[in-house]
Amino acid sequence: MQNDIALFSELCDSLFDAETNQPVAKPIPTSELYQQLDLSLNNDGIIDEDLKILLKDIIKSTPKTASKSFFNQLFGGRIGKAALGDLLAVMFNNSMYTYKVAGPHVGIEKQVIHNVCELAGYSKDSDGTFAPGGSMSNMMALIMARDSKNESVRAEGLSQSMTLYTSKESHYSISKNAALTGIGRNQVRLVDTNDKGEMIADHLDQLIKKDLIDGHIPFFVNATAGTTVLGAFDNNEAISKVCKKNNLWLHVDGAYCGGVIFSKKHNHLIKGLEHSDSFSVNAHKMLGTPLSCSIIVTQHKAQLHHSFSNEADYLYQTDGDDFNLGKTSLQCGRRNDALKIWTLWKSVGTNGLEKIVNKQFEMAQIARDYINNHKDYTLYSFEDSISVCFNYKNISANKLCTHLYKNSELMVGYGNFNNVEFIRMVTINSLIEKQDVFRFFDTLEASAEAIC
Repeated sequence: MQNDIALFSELCDSLFDAETNQPVAKPIPTSELYQQLDLSLNNDGIIDEDLKILLKDIIKSTPKTASKSFFNQLFGGRIGKAALGDLLAVMFNNSMYTYKVAGPHVGIEKQVIHNVCELAGYSKDSDGTFAPGGSMSNMMALIMARDSKNESVRAEGLSQSMTLYTSKESHYSISKNAALTGIGRNQVRLVDTNDKGEMIADHLDQLIKKDLIDGHIPFFVNATAGTTVLGAFDNNEAISKVCKKNNLWLHVDGAYCGGVIFSKKHNHLIKGLEHSDSFSVNAHKMLGTPLSCSIIVTQHKAQLHHSFSNEADYLYQTDGDDFNLGKTSLQCGRRNDALKIWTLWKSVGTNGLEKIVNKQFEMAQIARDYINNHKDYTLYSFEDSISVCFNYKNISANKLCTHLYKNSELMVGYGNFNNVEFIRMVTINSLIEKQDVFRFFDTLEASAEAIC
């Protein structure tokens, strides 16, 4: 094992070197992938030196999500103390379903959950868990809402049409989860949004009223804290009033930007969160932990246990339910995703996490200011968003982003809102500084000249 750790350290040096000298990896066409890299699995293994050479080749070709040229997805960067926690979790290799096998790590997870509940404005009777991604957090919220509305559904299955509501700009997992949980995609109602992509509460109310008249059972509303494309925040206060009036479960999907709970400057964007029934946040996004680190909390501790507990004498043999986390988890065997957010949080404090979040908004404002000061750009996004959406010289966003990627210049994607396609620059990468934002635009403009 010591030899493998030494090899790992050497490979990390190769990765750091590649991130500095070739921050955007040269992409291998899918048609050539198996010719350029020996990914085969054979009867006989290869010697360590050959394996090291192959792994270094894979490093060169792997997209560098921690580089300062990565603006493509809703995550990025690398924070040392968080990575340390994740590496330790791998070495410990504990499963988080019982205190017997996880020990103090159960306490670590419970402490993180407790603090997130507190920041969300939830009561002391709140609880939560870690899920394998934001999509599964949303599924857990949907299941709790379904079971809360219909107690017999766990044993008997669905017998009546149940309807749920989410904005047209929400994450695709909502419809996917409706299909997976037996609700059905056709029972998902898409609520209209305003010109920022924020859910219109009045339209939500109208849809619920119609479904009640038509004999459906409305049960769940999904609000979004940071829509996938524009980074918009739904109005929790207005939506919660509609939910309370109609007795619907309100979930706030904060996978992208729920991290604003850590910022005194920006937490007004999720005002009214304390009125929600559940809330999810991905620490691997705004807080910069390694993938994945998805947290869901709820005001209804008993419902969390009711929806996800199942007796298993061969597993739960010691300690109480509060310390046997498998009783409130979607999974049985589960990796320790709490340690990396705990090591980061413990090392920098809540104030340090606030600085990480605030910096992302600062970088986004620098980018918007640059766009507004240069006539060849058209800005489509707005303040209070870390998604900077724009076009340059009327060049196709698809064409420009693809050119930047294939020429190993920048990793940036494109999006669409109201039938307008644009470049979506995401400033969530915790490593970028002001000069990196300016370098982004310099690179983009040079690439655009090559296209023209």
